[in-house]
Amino acid sequence: MTKIIAFFNQSGGVGKSTLTMNLGYHLADANHRVLLVDMDPQASLTTFMGLEPYDLEQTIADSLLKDLPLPIVKDLHKLDLLPANITLSAAEVQLQAAIAREWKLRRILDRVTDRYDYILIDCAPTLGILSILSLVAATHILIPLQTHFKAYKGTDLLLDTVRQIQDQVNPNLAIAGIVPMMYSNTGQDKSILEATQQQLSQFATVFPPISRAIAFADASMAQQPLALYDPKHPMLKVMKTITTHLEAL
Repeated sequence: MTKIIAFFNQSGGVGKSTLTMNLGYHLADANHRVLLVDMDPQASLTTFMGLEPYDLEQTIADSLLKDLPLPIVKDLHKLDLLPANITLSAAEVQLQAAIAREWKLRRILDRVTDRYDYILIDCAPTLGILSILSLVAATHILIPLQTHFKAYKGTDLLLDTVRQIQDQVNPNLAIAGIVPMMYSNTGQDKSILEATQQQLSQFATVFPPISRAIAFADASMAQQPLALYDPKHPMLKVMKTITTHLEAL
């Protein structure tokens, strides 16, 4: 069965798109067939994968609104990509009035699930309709969580959203894990990491933290996964640990 994993946090700037691209690459490097789906109008994932969002003639928005064939871009660092651009913001408005809108993404992904082992969805950093579509389509959710107090306090709202989706629409949605992001080994970060491990491990696996490393930003700007940009970077060990966990789902 295809694993559809939504990378979701209602806050922006937590490294969600970077995590999606890098874990996608590690899964593909382990000989899995992987599709990345950009459901964020900011289109960071699309950009990181080497495309210019404004130059795209078709995006996922066209499939959601017009039921057009999926404009999948093939073989970008061993990955396939369903790209996005700012037109997804307009689609979000139109989807508010669509019949059975919660199932729109799930239905269009059903066309290609037989082609992929993993579909990774980079969610919008909001609790709006685009994120709801992503969580309804997903079999699992992976939560990137910045090790800051404000981000940690927001986990109650995030987990409540997941519970509502499970109770009302997608009872099979499971939490694949929580990834502490942008860890800097300072006093506050250490405290938040410890609190995350103590309080949230009852809900899901809390992975080792991913440090705040300029190499991630540099690799994204170079439009490459970190494993290609800096094959000896120490954070690759954490990425491989998470990948092994996702393979065991």
